[in-house]
Amino acid sequence: MTVYFIGAGPGAPDLITVRGQRLIERLPVCLYAGSLVPPELIAACPPGARLVDTARLNLDEIIAELVAANTAGLDVARLHSGDPSVFSAMAEQMRRLDAEGVPYEVVPGVPAFAAAAATLGRELTVPGVAQTIVLTRTALRATPMPEREDLPTLSRSRATMVLHLAVQRVDAVVADLTPEYGADCPAAVVAWASRANETVLRGTLADIAAKVHAAGITRTAVIIVGSALSASTFPDSHLYSTTRPRP
Repeated sequence: MTVYFIGAGPGAPDLITVRGQRLIERLPVCLYAGSLVPPELIAACPPGARLVDTARLNLDEIIAELVAANTAGLDVARLHSGDPSVFSAMAEQMRRLDAEGVPYEVVPGVPAFAAAAATLGRELTVPGVAQTIVLTRTALRATPMPEREDLPTLSRSRATMVLHLAVQRVDAVVADLTPEYGADCPAAVVAWASRANETVLRGTLADIAAKVHAAGITRTAVIIVGSALSASTFPDSHLYSTTRPRP
C-alpha cells in the first residue's frame, strides 16, 4: 500500500502529469480538497472508489483516513492543488505517516505561479534582467513567517517576486515592496489561473492594489512583481548564442 501525494495542477483539469492522471484513474481511495481540485479529476476515479473531500477535515482526521486505507491494504491518491512541494501542507502529513510506518511517494504537478506566468505570456527569468525567483507568502492568520523572510528583507534582491496566499493583504504587500522595487515596477495578479473564470490584472506597484480591490479578488490568486514582467530590451540567452561551443 502507498499514499501518492499528487500535484493536481493549478485548476485546468488537463494540466496534470500523465503519471498523476493514471494514478487517479486506478487508485481505490482519493482524498482531495474540493474547493481547489478540478471536479473532472475526481470524476476520473475508478467506480466504487472511496472519495474524501478534506476541505473540512483537520490533520488528525486526514491521517486517520490514510492509516485506515493502509490497514485495509488500499493505495491512496492524495491530491494537492498545484505542486505539492510549495505551500501544500504535505510535510506534516508525511511526518505523521513516517511515525505510522505508512509508505508514500510524491508526484509533482504544475504550480500556480507557472500557470500564471503562462497566462501573462512572460518568462520570469530574463537574461540581464532577472535570474532569480522568490516564491513566498505573507502571514496574517497563517503560520508566522520565519525570521529574515519578511518582505522588506526579501525585496532587497529585487528579484522576480511571486506571492501566494497574499492577495487579501495586497496593500501591505505593495507598501513592503515599493521602497526597493519602486512604484513604477511592473506587477500582475492572476486569480484562478488556467480556469474558465481566470482573471488577469496588470499594472505597477502604484496601482495594482486598487485594481485588485476593484475586481473584488480575495483568494486563489498569485501576485507577481518584477522587471521581467515588462522587459523588452535584454541580451539573448547564452544557451542559443552563435558563440557558444556546440557538441
